[in-house]
Amino acid sequence: MRKPKAGLPSRQQILDFIESSDVPAGKREIAKAFGLTAQEKIALKAQLKDMADEGLIDSAPGRAFHKMGGLPKVTVLRVVDVDDGGNIWAVPDRWEADTPQPRLRVRERKRGSLGVGNRLLARTEEAGNGWIAHPMKVLAASSEQLIGVLRAEGDRLWLQGIDKKERREFAVSDAGDAQAGDLVLAEKAGRPPRITAKVVQRLGDPFAPRSFSLIAIHKLDIPDVFSEEALDEAERVAKQPLGEGREDLTHLPIVAIDPADARDHDDAVWAAPDDDPANVDGWKAIVAIADVSFYVRPGSALDREARRRGNSVYFPDRVVPMLPEVLSADVCSLKQGEDRAALACHLQISKSGVLKGWRFSRAVVRIAANIAYEDAQAAIDAGAGPMLDALNPLWACWRALAKARDARQPLELDLPERRVVLDEKGRIMSVAPRERLDSMRVIEDYMIAANVAAAKALEAKKAPVMYRVHEPPSREKLVALKDYLETFDVPFALGQVVKPATFNHILDRVGDADFRPQVMEQVLRTQTQAYYAPANHGHFGLGLGSYGHFTSPIRRYADLVVHRALVAAYALGPGGLAPDGGEMERIGTSISQLERRAMEAERDTIDRYVAAFLAERVGQVMETRITGVTNFGFFATVEGIGGDGLMPVRDLGGEYFRFDEGARTLTGENSGDQYALGQRLEMRLAEANPVSGALRFELPEGKGALPTRDRSGKPRPLHRRGRPANIRHQGKKR
Repeated sequence: MRKPKAGLPSRQQILDFIESSDVPAGKREIAKAFGLTAQEKIALKAQLKDMADEGLIDSAPGRAFHKMGGLPKVTVLRVVDVDDGGNIWAVPDRWEADTPQPRLRVRERKRGSLGVGNRLLARTEEAGNGWIAHPMKVLAASSEQLIGVLRAEGDRLWLQGIDKKERREFAVSDAGDAQAGDLVLAEKAGRPPRITAKVVQRLGDPFAPRSFSLIAIHKLDIPDVFSEEALDEAERVAKQPLGEGREDLTHLPIVAIDPADARDHDDAVWAAPDDDPANVDGWKAIVAIADVSFYVRPGSALDREARRRGNSVYFPDRVVPMLPEVLSADVCSLKQGEDRAALACHLQISKSGVLKGWRFSRAVVRIAANIAYEDAQAAIDAGAGPMLDALNPLWACWRALAKARDARQPLELDLPERRVVLDEKGRIMSVAPRERLDSMRVIEDYMIAANVAAAKALEAKKAPVMYRVHEPPSREKLVALKDYLETFDVPFALGQVVKPATFNHILDRVGDADFRPQVMEQVLRTQTQAYYAPANHGHFGLGLGSYGHFTSPIRRYADLVVHRALVAAYALGPGGLAPDGGEMERIGTSISQLERRAMEAERDTIDRYVAAFLAERVGQVMETRITGVTNFGFFATVEGIGGDGLMPVRDLGGEYFRFDEGARTLTGENSGDQYALGQRLEMRLAEANPVSGALRFELPEGKGALPTRDRSGKPRPLHRRGRPANIRHQGKKR
């Protein structure tokens, strides 16, 4: 056997040597074969231990090693699936063997304690043709893995984390092939206080286009690679015929109205005056939704992947889809001029917008046009355009639906959505609030009507429903809102029956005051978080008693569950499923968690794009608005762009600033300078970190806060720009 080149061997070289060695291969034999120095032998010992822990090798009699075909007795696993029977399935957190990655059935100690994405230390046991895992400890992903940028200091490398809250740096014990400036995925090693970082994957240039979303994907462990089994299955089912017995709706001018940058098209709409004499001046409408349940069958590889992801995740530069692209962007997507399988919701709507009836059918549709929101709005405003004959009745029917919406007075929070515009190379062109158009409200109200119809149709059949639940605010949050509103002299009585209209009336009283955005954000924080569940508790925000998500099965697993229930309840063909209550509960819990993960990923990525956009403006003075006040400083956002930045209290000057928790203000004891929620002021951008998404501000030279009280102690009047809100009630001082 030819002696390998000197130096610490790679893992694959060690595996090859063990497999090809004519004698038992222990640490001594490996070191000799590779001509290792004394220092390299120490590193080899650690490397062999890591390989044993990961199941690549095992110790044989005589202290020799052999290549493993199984798993170590104790290892770290990652939960990847919860099947329809409630079984938890996991795979090794790391697997570098040539053999296929094994799946282990996890025996939960407490039912419902584990979900997709959880990491656990487990004892493994081979049982028959499979493996069983006995959990020993659930591991927090954030405490085990780090994402950051390598920084050089002399001949050492340090890891700067990408998390805004992580202020520590970690010495790098093993950088692999990564270099200073690289974005890397690392694992923590050692024990406090000597924790180091070991690089396990080089992710590339942190400032390159597409890196900001990649950070979120790795940080939150979002699956972005489909299994070969799922991809092969997608290619196969995409070629199947649409099936017989579908209602032919290809003659109707059904249109899909979406954002201009939409990557998939779940829904399309059509409306016309109703010729039913029992519905005088009423309307008939069709909401056609991609028939995903026809392609993605329960228990299939595609179904397992979709359930593991829970939803698609949308970033400015990419989408991480719930389904492979051949389905999500092609065969299931409702494209102009293409025959597509649809689950059609047929609605009968009164002249006052009340749903009088509904039915569901499997149909074939041929979309007349894919129209951007802006183009649809322009056609209606101008009264001209190629699809005006289809759009006019849609708008007329929508005006009826809008009457019903106004009557139930849902929560109206017009919080701006930031839109990041990129060029073809992924560079940032602009960041600005997304304009809110009537065309968006039109589609929103049709989707709400279809979602209500789906929930009520399943209730009528006594079939399981995956409800979209939004419960009323808790008393604790209402008390906090009352205290907050008092600082603006806005009354709010406790003890009343709280409805969505209650909050709308608060905003009406606030009017166009400078602090209106802060009040809207506080009202939003007062609301509970919506979730999915088989038990109906209504949708408080929309003012609806029964509500389920039906209209986006390409991108939400919840909608696919509702589709399957409808197909089963109304005997519409293959792909139906009516899971029991326990299974519905587990699915609801899982997809609610995955939805929150997606929201966090999208929000964090937008923050990074905003920071990157502002990085070129560091040093400039900008119009900002204070969005949060704490005892260590205040947070401000750049008007019209967004992004939160910290102004540390230590940089406000040498005097002591008193923090009023109730009023959320910082007040200088000597000067009376005050910083308060909603205050608008000019700030200099001192730092913008695209990797973490963090901003830092400082006061322009010679500038300070404007006093909120005159020499007699009376409050100064509220000014539109550059001055703080008039806060009369200071609350308890601390």
